[in-house]
Amino acid sequence: MSIAVYPGSFDPITLGHLNIIRRASALFDEIIVCVMVNSSKRPLFNRAERVELIKRTIARFPNVRVESSEELVVKFMKDRGAKVIIKGLRAVSDFDREFQIALVNGKLDKSIETLFMPSSEKYTYLSSTAVKEMARYGANLSTFVPKEIIEDVIKKVESEGLMIR
Repeated sequence: MSIAVYPGSFDPITLGHLNIIRRASALFDEIIVCVMVNSSKRPLFNRAERVELIKRTIARFPNVRVESSEELVVKFMKDRGAKVIIKGLRAVSDFDREFQIALVNGKLDKSIETLFMPSSEKYTYLSSTAVKEMARYGANLSTFVPKEIIEDVIKKVESEGLMIR
């Protein structure tokens, strides 16, 4: 059975992330979307909330599940028998950063491979950071995040006092 892990902070999950999940789910028997901790970011949603949001958006994919982890991704993968890390790339700047991480992961575990998937053209501009900023200004989020979680994003921005009117 081929198992791949798609790690990220997913704060929140975007239509670009969902596009990578859909495409990767056609290539592997199982995809594990892993909500990770990024120490350089201050998330809007806590890990449990992000897992719940992702669960609602991936329900249509029978071979995709979501988990979260605070450990190194290679340890997480080894414990689940996964051999491939999926990483979506929007621009060359993403590649520079992700390539370095892939090299480190390869040093930690030589059996791990990283598969870089270019973003679909219509999502190359899209990031969770951009979604949060647009939500702060009350923009229509329907072309940025899955419909299942639009209200959650709006409510969270409002409840955190981040809305700009």
